[in-house]
Amino acid sequence: MIHSKNLIANSIHPVSLAKRMLLGAGIGLALVSLFLIGSRAEPAWGKLWMIRPLIMVPLAGAGAGLINYMMDDFRAQGGWKKALAIAFTVVAYIIALWLGIVLGLDGTLWD
Repeated sequence: MIHSKNLIANSIHPVSLAKRMLLGAGIGLALVSLFLIGSRAEPAWGKLWMIRPLIMVPLAGAGAGLINYMMDDFRAQGGWKKALAIAFTVVAYIIALWLGIVLGLDGTLWD
């Protein structure tokens, strides 16, 4: 007689990649919207000048969500690796949003 066991592999990733990327993009969209709400359009920028920052910053936030997803393996190990992974994720998110804002607003609000 053969004994069989049902092995269920638990996923390290409790939240899917798409949810993390959407959350990162949503935070980026909210942040850039705060910059754009009070701005005044100049004729030299054209009619659709807001499209560039509204695309670039959420893309940067989504990229930071991807980094967050990839760091799950280290966070699951616990200890100093978890602390390092959290610190790296926070720094990477801040840098990604900063670069997205600079690339999105270059030539319009920031000349």
